[in-house]
Amino acid sequence: MFFSSEEKNLSAEYLDAGFVIRPVQDASALDWIRTKVIENGQQVLGEKTEYEPNAWLNTAHERISVSNLNDYRIELIRRLNAEQKLRLKYFQLARSCLDAIVGNELAMQMRVNLSIQLPKDNSSLLPIHADVWSGDSPFETVVWVPLVDCFGTKAMFLLPPSETQDLHLRFAEFAGKGNEAIFREYENSIRWIDIQYGEVLIFNQNLPHGNRINQEQETRWSMNCRFKSVFSPYGEKKLGEFFEPITLRAATRIGMRYKLPGAGS
Repeated sequence: MFFSSEEKNLSAEYLDAGFVIRPVQDASALDWIRTKVIENGQQVLGEKTEYEPNAWLNTAHERISVSNLNDYRIELIRRLNAEQKLRLKYFQLARSCLDAIVGNELAMQMRVNLSIQLPKDNSSLLPIHADVWSGDSPFETVVWVPLVDCFGTKAMFLLPPSETQDLHLRFAEFAGKGNEAIFREYENSIRWIDIQYGEVLIFNQNLPHGNRINQEQETRWSMNCRFKSVFSPYGEKKLGEFFEPITLRAATRIGMRYKLPGAGS
């Protein structure tokens, strides 16, 4: 394969571990996103106070109640996705890695998601799952961006590829037992993803992943968005409904428009 050594190393790491973590490609884009999150977050709360970004995000549980969290998050997602530059800025965080892992003619999820996990809150849990189990294409990858440093139970977890293969072979054993039974069986094998603000995680969403109760003293803020090759097979989330092409090349555009002479206008 005609890859550079850097591309080969990145691909090998992704295949072996199921994820890669790299510094964001555009730090100013990340700062712009975090600023928009806080500005809009304060507006929803009716705040007009001065803030230090990291402190405001990490102590959000002092201002947001568990009972209001979901409505707050949904409204904040709506406002953020109304920002015209959001998806472009988000793409710029990991463009070169996506080129190497996914390809350079990409489809991007039409809405960037936001997760907020308050300390000790059991209402915002994402049980162990793989996105393909619920109809996503196996050709998708997730770009996951922390807005604060994530560590311990403040982070997400991932089941490594070798253990995932074992789970697939034993999958029938868990029929009717629920996702928690899978987590308990593989609890000692999961990988907690420690990651700092300023880094980006790209992970294989075919691997089981999720989170647990945040036992740390700080609130977790993270964003996620799916990418795939425009021409790879789609699952239940279709092009034009869930995904949108973002990097179609000139030759592809010409080919899509071309009609043989005499084939009509």
